[in-house]
Amino acid sequence: MEKKHSRADALILESYKMVVEGLAAYFGDAFEFVLHDLIDLDHSLTKILHGSHSGRKEGAPITDFALSMLEKIKAQNDNEKPYAVYFSQSKYGKPVRSTTIVIHGEHKKPIGLLCVNLYLDSPITSLLENFSLGRTADYITENFSQDSGDLIIRALARVKDEVYADASIHEHLKNKEIVTLLYHQGIFKLKNAVQTVSKELRISKNTVYLHIRALE
Repeated sequence: MEKKHSRADALILESYKMVVEGLAAYFGDAFEFVLHDLIDLDHSLTKILHGSHSGRKEGAPITDFALSMLEKIKAQNDNEKPYAVYFSQSKYGKPVRSTTIVIHGEHKKPIGLLCVNLYLDSPITSLLENFSLGRTADYITENFSQDSGDLIIRALARVKDEVYADASIHEHLKNKEIVTLLYHQGIFKLKNAVQTVSKELRISKNTVYLHIRALE
């Protein structure tokens, strides 16, 4: 009888396919990203990006190291971490730095593996080109804040500067435009955002809520 994942486990593994794609786009082609589905160890590889390094394709089997790792976890060794970082060699004899991470599903059952392999013989240019400004990604402003209150203040300050610098926006509409921009950034999903914005803009909370209701 064919083995099948529960619906929840299948959805978890499916979501990791996009994780693999995102990581591959971020780190570039010096890295190989692999997703294994443990329901069929003989054909476990279900997603691979930059697979030219190892020559593997979807449908390839699990590795011997991964099998050994899973057996140790299955033995319920509390000291066994659900991931490993290690050096190895590719089948072409090239040095590789790897990590294998166990993906758990329902009831903490191992259902998959996420593997990342950095091929250390890759040209330094291939390692750096994805991190050159403007090469493969848009430039955006992102706030890294310690708490949500700080995040709200920073987002508000940036939007205020943008709106006040725009001469095409009439003076009495600037606060409305600020609230509109913050709304579309999702800022009002954060706790106390309305109170903070109303205080900083020196308008009532009801005015902020009025603008938000109009947008909804």
